[in-house]
Amino acid sequence: MRLYGIKPYKRMARWKKRHDLRRKPAPFNNLIKYSCPLRPNIAWVSDFTYLRHRSRNLYLATLMDLYTREVVGWHVSDRHTKELILHALLDAIRNQGFRLPQVVHSDQGSEYNCRDYLRFLDYLGVRISMSNKQSPWENGHQESFYNNFKTDLGLEFDRFQTTGELIEAIHKTIHYYNHRRIHTALRMPPVQFRHKYRQAHLDKSV
Repeated sequence: MRLYGIKPYKRMARWKKRHDLRRKPAPFNNLIKYSCPLRPNIAWVSDFTYLRHRSRNLYLATLMDLYTREVVGWHVSDRHTKELILHALLDAIRNQGFRLPQVVHSDQGSEYNCRDYLRFLDYLGVRISMSNKQSPWENGHQESFYNNFKTDLGLEFDRFQTTGELIEAIHKTIHYYNHRRIHTALRMPPVQFRHKYRQAHLDKSV
């Protein structure tokens, strides 16, 4: 690496807005801290990250099924607002055939603490779970996903000439993660793990 001037990728610390750090803790407990889902659609974990592209930030929000580790929904926007989070949630609900999880977990960012998002989850009858403030390890599955996702995407985001090209690459990378990338904990891609679970339970019902 020294011979060819290759430098290792350094994972950057996740940024947090100052007003998020000053805000009082949300009145929601971490419901997944000691849980171990035994089937899909028990708990979804949610978060968002940013991708720096040609002097602008593009924000990616995702929801992951905690059992299958599959990214069940995602959305991209040029702003980190409640709409970014809500569109990702709606995408997950559609992709899961309108089967709702019992719990949705996130950090305590202002986007997840906004009234419309909380009311929508309450309307759906989904329980709200949140990490403690300044405790990113309590949403470690999403943190780990984003680190690997950015590596798979290629890190040099300015190589994409347009935002559309970058969004297409995001779609392909998420599809690769779900369908082809061997997950360390599962020893197979998440979608294959989900199909294996369903097949096993279909065989038991025969």
